[in-house]
Amino acid sequence: MSFQNLGLSQPLMQALDEKNYTVATPIQQQAIPLVLQGRDLLGIAQTGTGKTAAFMLPSIDNLREADRQTPFKSCRMLVLAPTRELVGQIAKSAIDYGAFTGIKVQSVVGGTSVGKDRNKLHRGTDVLVATPGRLLDLIDQKAFRLDGVEILVLDEADQMLDLGFIHALKQIVRLLPAERQTLLFSATMPNSIRQLGEQYLKNPAQVAVAPQATTAERVDQYVVRVNHDEKQALLGLILKGRFDKTKDMDRTLVFTRTKHGADRVVKKLAQEGIASNAIHGNKSQPQRERALAEFRSGKVPVLIATDVAARGIDIPGVSHVVNYELPNVAEQYVHRIGRTARAGADGVAISLCCDDERAYLRDIQKLTGVTLERLALPEQFREVVENAAIVRPKGNPGQVQNAPRGQRVQAKPLGRGAGQRSDQRRKPDGEARQGGERQGGERKGGERKPQRSGGQQQGKPGGNSRGRKFRGQRGGGGSPVSRQG
Repeated sequence: MSFQNLGLSQPLMQALDEKNYTVATPIQQQAIPLVLQGRDLLGIAQTGTGKTAAFMLPSIDNLREADRQTPFKSCRMLVLAPTRELVGQIAKSAIDYGAFTGIKVQSVVGGTSVGKDRNKLHRGTDVLVATPGRLLDLIDQKAFRLDGVEILVLDEADQMLDLGFIHALKQIVRLLPAERQTLLFSATMPNSIRQLGEQYLKNPAQVAVAPQATTAERVDQYVVRVNHDEKQALLGLILKGRFDKTKDMDRTLVFTRTKHGADRVVKKLAQEGIASNAIHGNKSQPQRERALAEFRSGKVPVLIATDVAARGIDIPGVSHVVNYELPNVAEQYVHRIGRTARAGADGVAISLCCDDERAYLRDIQKLTGVTLERLALPEQFREVVENAAIVRPKGNPGQVQNAPRGQRVQAKPLGRGAGQRSDQRRKPDGEARQGGERQGGERKGGERKPQRSGGQQQGKPGGNSRGRKFRGQRGGGGSPVSRQG
């Protein structure tokens, strides 16, 4: 269906023409007329199906029709999203769609200067896109109010609940006017989202373009069974195109479960000559924006991400998604592979599954109703693993060296006392200690000056110490040595 048939105003149609958008997606066809009527809406659709335009286009039209002044230190439309990247993308879309309407759009996220946020919101705005945490910071500082909100949008609501934003959402909703339009969008429909809709929506219309948790139809999904400590070697082969399914790789998104795991993968890939960047919650906002820019431009074609960053990566051209570690929440798998096969393109998702992750794989296949096709390990995989085998020589538990399988490398000592046991344990009184320890004023293996009796320095008469120690020296038996003078 064409956008011409959905009842949008001429300024919005002009903006869509500028972006060469002519045909509405299924979620847009169903949602836009309902939002234009002022109905509350619960929308269920996978990522990449055009949800942002589905709520932003009709909402901008409704704001134009109402023709109210921009409220001081407040906004007319509030959009909450779980991640910084998603906030940035929604705000950019709002600016593009409202280019010919005069609508003011602002965005605020954590990890940036709160002072700058206060300044830009001082006069208010028509549309504010925000993460819940930063919005509450501004409200607590009395730099922003919510009494002017006419439209509330909760985007990726399931992800916000997964990230623990439920208490922040409750605080925010309590500050909103009772009379408002509320739009809730989610990729999945767990019970928690249904309950959230019952709390915040009034007589809502519900639209869904796919059954709950159905994965993208254009994504080919595979699984490779591999030992946990061999995943890095397999990932290197995948990124080098050594798999049949990876010969036409363009941009590849690799998912890990933890932030430290993402950084570790980046480091290991660099050792193999593969350039990549990591994006996760510990990265500053400029670092995250730079990583996305290099990934979008193709300068660095591999991006390692955690689930926190998954929802905000809306980049055409992602040909492959690799689940380096399977998510322990099955719904996250849907969001991860939704980063590929966008805008009508095809995509490939490859999951690396070790023995400890079998239960996660079962949950994913049960939720999605898809049995992942199993791929065999590449022919050269065993050779690569053997060449990179980790050997820990006996006697030095802290030393790790790389060596071909079957060969033992003698590691250098880690330092005095490290990795040594019985020969240096404390001996009973009266027995000599080995390994260069003191024996009656002498050092085994080397000469040592005789011990000096208490209170005297060589060549100088003894004196009253008065309890003070001589710098750097101690007399026999541990008594203090006086400073002369």
